[in-house]
This record gives sequence, C-alpha cells and structure tokens, in this order.
Amino acid sequence: MSDKKKQEAAYDGQSIQYLKDLEGVRKRPAMYIGDTADSGYHHLMWEIVDNAVDEALAGHCTNIHVTLNEDGSATVTDDGRGIPVDMHPVENVPSLELVMTKLHAGGKFDGKAYAVSGGLHGVGISVVNALSEWTEVDVFKDGRVHNMTFSRGTKKSDLAVTGKTDRKGTRVTFRPDRKMFSCVEFDYDRVSNRLREMAYLMGTYGLRIDLKDLRGGGRKDSFFYPEGLVSYIKDLSEGKESITDVIHFEKSVEHEGRDYGVEIALRYTNDWNEGVFSFANNIRTAEGGTHLAGFRSGLTRTLNAWLKQSDLLKKKDAEVPTGDDYKAGLYAVISVKVPDPQFEGQTKGKLGSRELESIVQSVVNERLGGFLEQNPEAARSILRKALLARDAREAARRQRDLVRRKGALSSGSLPGKLADCQMRDTEFTELYIVEGDSAGGSAKTGRDRRFQAILPLKGKILNVEKNTAHRIVANQELQTIIQAIGAGVGEDFQPEKVRYGKIIIMTDADVDGSHIRTLILTFLFRQMRQLIEMGRVFVAQPPLYLVRRKSAKVGEYLHSEEKLRENMLEVGLVDARVTLGGAGSAIEGEAANKLLRALSDLEVAIGGLRGERRGITAREYLAAADPEKGLPLFMAMTRGSNDRTFFWDDEARSRWLAGHSDARVWEGADSAVARDDADVMIFSFHEREDAQPALEEAVACGLSMRPEDWTQRIGLDVGKESREAETPLDLPGALRELAQKQVDVQRYKGLGEMNPEQLWESTMDPTKRNMFKIVLEDAFEADRIFSMLMGDETEPRRRYIEEHAHEVSNLDI
Repeated sequence: MSDKKKQEAAYDGQSIQYLKDLEGVRKRPAMYIGDTADSGYHHLMWEIVDNAVDEALAGHCTNIHVTLNEDGSATVTDDGRGIPVDMHPVENVPSLELVMTKLHAGGKFDGKAYAVSGGLHGVGISVVNALSEWTEVDVFKDGRVHNMTFSRGTKKSDLAVTGKTDRKGTRVTFRPDRKMFSCVEFDYDRVSNRLREMAYLMGTYGLRIDLKDLRGGGRKDSFFYPEGLVSYIKDLSEGKESITDVIHFEKSVEHEGRDYGVEIALRYTNDWNEGVFSFANNIRTAEGGTHLAGFRSGLTRTLNAWLKQSDLLKKKDAEVPTGDDYKAGLYAVISVKVPDPQFEGQTKGKLGSRELESIVQSVVNERLGGFLEQNPEAARSILRKALLARDAREAARRQRDLVRRKGALSSGSLPGKLADCQMRDTEFTELYIVEGDSAGGSAKTGRDRRFQAILPLKGKILNVEKNTAHRIVANQELQTIIQAIGAGVGEDFQPEKVRYGKIIIMTDADVDGSHIRTLILTFLFRQMRQLIEMGRVFVAQPPLYLVRRKSAKVGEYLHSEEKLRENMLEVGLVDARVTLGGAGSAIEGEAANKLLRALSDLEVAIGGLRGERRGITAREYLAAADPEKGLPLFMAMTRGSNDRTFFWDDEARSRWLAGHSDARVWEGADSAVARDDADVMIFSFHEREDAQPALEEAVACGLSMRPEDWTQRIGLDVGKESREAETPLDLPGALRELAQKQVDVQRYKGLGEMNPEQLWESTMDPTKRNMFKIVLEDAFEADRIFSMLMGDETEPRRRYIEEHAHEVSNLDI
C-alpha cells in the first residue's frame, strides 16, 4: 500500500468529528424530524404546538394562536407560563437561550414542571431553531416582554426586555430553512387538520386553538370542542349511517405509584371500513403500540363474552366473529395520558410502554362491559354487525375461491390486457395503470419493456366505498388489477408477493382522469392499504405544457405554472436590453441578465408585501432602503398618522418603544392588543434576509437605490419587441410577457394527445419524469375524505363542494 493510501486509510483521533451544539441536527436532520420534505417541514410546526399543548395539559394554558405569515414564517402563541428567562444556575446563561440552543435541555425530565407531556426528549424547540433560517421568541412574563432572536441554531441577539405587558405566555415565530427543505411553505389544510385533531383531544381541558392565514385569501378557523372525543367521533363518522350512539368512557388508573389516564370514544356504523386512531399524551401514534393492542384485545374479549350469553349465536354456527369482524364499521379514538412514555424515536410514531396494554384492556373490559349491560339494544346492534361482517368475510372467501378456480386470481395467470415486463426483480419493476386503451397503446409502444408493465383500464372501475368485499372480488376490472399485482386482496393481501416495486397510476389531467385516479386510490386504500404504507404507490405527472422556441425543433416539457413562469424568464433573458432613467442609459448582455435575475429574486422575496396589510407596499419598502444600511428590519406607525419610522436593528426599535411606554402596542401576529385598538403598530420585515442580497446584486448591475428611481418608467427590449415598466420591480413581469411572443406553448389536456415518444420522454422516462408518491400521513383525514367523496351520503359531499367551489381554477367546461 502506498504512503498516500495509508494516510487516507488511517483511523485515529483526527478521524473523529465532534459536532457542537446543534451542528449535528443540521448535519443529520432526518434523525430528528423524519425527513426534509413536506412531513419534516411541518414537523417543526408540530414541535412548537406540542410544547404549547403541554402547557394546557399542565393546566396553565387555554388559548393557542397559530398564524401563517406572508413571508413564509409561522407564529405560535400560547397563554401559558412562558419559557423561563432567568439565569440558569449551572450553565450561567438565560434559561431561554439554553432551551433554544442546546439539545436535551427542557423541563420535562423530572416530572415536576410537567406530570404528563408529549415533548419528552428536550430536543423539540432546539431542533426547530437549528433548522430555521431565523427564530424569534417573545416571552410574556412578570409584566415584561422578553425578546431573543436566533438564526440556524445560533444566538443572533441577547435576551432583552422590549416592553411592558399584562399578558403571559410564549410567542415563537420561525422560518424553516429553505436550504434544508424541499418543501417551501406550510400547507393550510395540513396544519388545520392537525390543529383540529389537537383541539378534539384537549377539548375537555377547555383549550381553544385559532388558525389564521395571512398569505392571501383570509382563511381562518377556530377549533373548540368542549365534548372532546365525542365530537371527534361524530366528525369522524360523518357521512356514515350510524348503528350506535357515541360510546364514551374514561378512567384514571394507578399503576406502580403513578397515574395513567385512559379515554376512549367509539361508534359503530353501517359501512364495512374501520377508522381507529390512537394517541399518547396527545401525540398521534400512527403506528399504534401497546395502548392500541390493549384496546383491540379488550374489545374482542368483551364482545365475545356478550355474544356467548346472547341468543344471536346459533348452535349451527361453526365460527364466532374474529377481531377483524369486530372492526367492520368501527370508528374509535383511544387517548392515553402516560407519565414517562416510551416512544420509538423523536417522531413518536409508536408507543412501546408495556404496562399500557393490560391497563387499557382492563378499562375496556370494565367500562365497555358496563355500557353494554345498561344498553342491551346497542350491544345487540354491535353483535349483529359483527355477525354480518363474519358472513360477508365468508362470502368473500368463497368468491375468491371461485375466482381462483377460474384462474383469474391465481399467481400463475395474468390478465390478457396486461403487457408485462421482462424483469422480475421488484426493486426495479413498475406497473403503470393507465386510463383507456388509446393511452394504454401509446404507453405499451413507448415504454421500456425491460422493467415497465402496462395495464390499461376500460372506463371507470367499481367504487369500492359503496360495495362489499365479495362484489369487489367479483368485479372484472378490479380482478385485472388484483391479478396483475399478484398479492391478493383485502384480508388475504400478502405484501411479499407484490410483483412490482412501483404501482403508478397514469390518468388524464382532466375531471374524468381525476375521478378514475380517485377510484383506484380508494380501492388501494381500502383493500391494499399496505401498498401505500410501503411507499409503492405513485401518481404519474404528465406535463401541462410543451414549450418550443419558434426557431427550434426541440421543446421542453413543463409540469406547472411556476415552471412556465421560470421558462419565460429564461427565454426573455437571451436577448434583453434595459434602459434606465430619463437619460436613456442602457444595460445589455450579461449585465442585463444579472440585473433581471436579481430583480426576479427580489420580486419573489418581497412577494408577501401585498396591498396595505403590512402597512407598506413592496415599492414603498424598497424606496425605504438606506444607501448604507440597506432595507429596514422594522417599521413603526402611530395611530392617526401616515408617518413611518424605520429601524435597522432591535436596539433602535427598543429605544423607540421605550419612548412610547404608555402606548398600546400592536406587534404583529397574535399581539395582545388588537390592531384596530393600538396606538402604535410595529411591523417586522423578515423578508429582508432574502431581499437584501437580491437588491445589492441589482445595484451592482447599475440600478440606483434613490427613491425617485423606483417611480420612474423603465424601457425593456427583448429582440424586436419593446415594453415600458413603471418601476424596476415590474421588469420581470414585462420580460415574461415579451418572451411569450417568441415561443409556441402547447397545452396538454390528455394522454391521448401525446404520441408514444412524447409519452415516454415526458412521463415514463425515469431520468426525466415527475411522480408523486402517495403517503398516508393522516389516516383520519384520508378516511374522512374517502368516505365523504365516495360514500353513500350526499349531504357532506354537497357541503364540501359549496365550501370549496371558490378555490377552483382552470375549470374546463
């Protein structure tokens, strides 16, 4: 071995890397939040909300406000005790700084400050801080407002008192780091669903959660459910015909000197699906755990005992209902409060505390048994439902046996319309389920036969939400899907026998295509759910546009309006010329390109300054830039005056506020003083972090920062086309308009509009295609949506359409 290789292979003290403070979180974020995509991005929000909910669990908080801000940040405010701000006796730094910048620093280890909590590891808020571009914390405590700011895990400003207050609690505002996440913004529906769920669980604690979206549209919700889990079950079973009222019980159990709380609500409905959701200390345990196992065993044991003493089980019956039969039509929520629970990982997906299984089982045996004794008719309704489920299961088994004898479901027989692939390694193989024979023909011709199989479907498949298991198995189109996947269906589904690594749904981008895709997803969710949980189900994304320059033969496929916008910018930059000011000074070539790109970045960075809601327009904000200090960080306005005072640092803002100590101050989202009642309004411009570098780049390219230059018309030439823009900020939009005159844009509405070569290169080529993976993150919401959209009850569907009709865009009539 050469000396060089010996040196490279050396493993000594220099090989050991120590990541200080929160560096490890930024180096390996998935260890703490699961991933750096949508789920991990929103997990930052859950960590902050969970901390506020823990204050409510401890009896110190009744209101939580969540605001999605224009600049992409989020604010979470509670009226709890407030994070401690005194000096830590050991570390000799403010306690707030300690919990924000150090892992495993928190008040939930010794069980004194919090007897029960969801945040256990002391890493939640510090991880949020580490993975955020900036974080600002205001603590309302002891009559004062304590402020501290951070950036990517490090302290940005020291703890300072910025004002007086009569409120209490904590306000955390953070902007997830765009360098770390592929997701770029919070999804309102996703946040709303999670907060609604939390409000159900904390309803009996008197907790109200408010959500407001300031990004446009004015969406807001308020969640308050004094009935708690009873309300949860009512909403969960909405759109389904109920055969029992909501059964609700709770009990506190002492085990080995510690108190455990068990609360359960359930209802049986007339459908054949199941919706059971479990929580531990208000943390959703998507993978279940010991508490869920205890519920299932207690339910089966209790109902079997009642069945044996009833007259419903006839002697000729050879089989009593199984646990699966008791699941049919069951909707339940299990919530346990556990001191020192044992979760699997920081994301807390599964509860492992062993004692919970026997505790929950005993509570179910006692309380459910007591309810059935007092409500014998409800008991008979549940047992009759289970017997029907048993009979349906037997009928489905006989139907499967019949179909298998005919060869339709046997592993050695494949549907005639399937064009199979040559490869058998499921790590690489793909099954495309395609809408229609025409698109199926193009897909068969354009595919890579080695690893891509094509299964065309004729028309719309059976809606499984409205049909029993034996009708599902008997349906011809569903038989072809079951047969092609090769792993059985329903309770006989065997994941290890799936013949393809990816199941890809490929339908047209129109209403019919969306309906067919929904029917297929309903079938997979209800009958092959493990496929989704294994991450094997995808939705193909055919392009929306083919853009081709009029002088070129080759075009580019684009999958979104945003990509079309970016493409038009690139096209326009090829031959752009900018004329600034009245003197007619021109910028062209590479300098013009840099200027226009910088202005495009600036346009995006300050996109949250819409209208007057932030007290200033985008143009006015840019005009406020100081030649030396750049764009301001804060702005103050006094009631009854249009005068604006700008600040470039926290210290200047604090000094100004000290001079207005008697004023009622509004400081943005969730301020204690309503904006309409305030004497002074303080606005923060977190957009500055992205806007300032873009502005500096534009100035370096020749743009003046004088305010008058932002109100002077500017000339723009692209090729032979000319346009005038009112301000430099309007240049990117004008550039895109002129660029559209130089290209042909073809809008696709269906797969049939593409020939085999186009279908391959745009939608099926693994090196170029776009696909969505179907992820089951919120089983409650998925169950509710499938039931509402695809079930028998029309009223919930009508309400949904009425509520969301205004959100429709690009409607094809």
